[in-house]
Amino acid sequence: MQAKKVSSWREFDDAVAAADAYGERGAQAHSSLVFRGLARASYANSSSLSRLENGSARLEPHLIRNFRKYAHREQPGPTLWDWLSLAQHHGLPTRLLDWTFSPFVAAHFATATAPGVEAVVWAVDCAAAHRLLPADLREALEREGATVFTTELLAEYAPSLESLDAAGGPDPFVLFFEPPSLDDRIVNQSAVFSVVSDPAMSMDDWLAANPGLWHAWRITPDGKAEIRERLDRGNINERVLTPGLDGLAAWLRRYYAPAGGPIDGGAAMTDLRAEEDGDRWDM
Repeated sequence: MQAKKVSSWREFDDAVAAADAYGERGAQAHSSLVFRGLARASYANSSSLSRLENGSARLEPHLIRNFRKYAHREQPGPTLWDWLSLAQHHGLPTRLLDWTFSPFVAAHFATATAPGVEAVVWAVDCAAAHRLLPADLREALEREGATVFTTELLAEYAPSLESLDAAGGPDPFVLFFEPPSLDDRIVNQSAVFSVVSDPAMSMDDWLAANPGLWHAWRITPDGKAEIRERLDRGNINERVLTPGLDGLAAWLRRYYAPAGGPIDGGAAMTDLRAEEDGDRWDM
């Protein structure tokens, strides 16, 4: 499957509606699509852990162990997945990727920076992805009647990353879970995390192997400008999605930037890390 090109707000909205209608909701009342926006269409769906390059998988347990040791006062929750959520939220390299239930939140992060450059919004049917899970994980989610895992439910069947990886065996899988409401940023962004059962496998590899489970829309520069204007009118901006002074400053910096001029920051879904050497893709 290839990314489809959209050049206006109407085309984007219609494309999302068509993708939603194409999915199979089953007994679910709401859409099972999750979204991810990248400010440049050339950016990869690479985890921050993988961007450490050689030996990144070997470093994973050391990063997590030391984060928990030095951040023990935070107490995000009792499970590893609570700690991983907190770590990802604050920029620690992890194998998690940021997604959202909202196509408009994803569109914000696709259009907040890099004007004049094509952006991309990805959508994955997480219900369809979860049908590919090992039986115990799949059945646990079905018994719960949920679209995505909670940290508690995931911890019952995969209390550690080692157990998650072992469950996948030679065929890595992807699952989606909702982080705890650590702060207003996670709540306002309708945040979801994905995790691959192999730290060496990228999300792009999984997407390539499962072409029927996702959609992608390349947003032209003109479409990007129009979508940005519509989102700002709808109050979907940094000030709302990243509450606090950092989000306020990012919103004002973009709002008062020269039309079509370069804008740094505001491109990351769970924080406002600036783009570095063309490697930043983040929502």
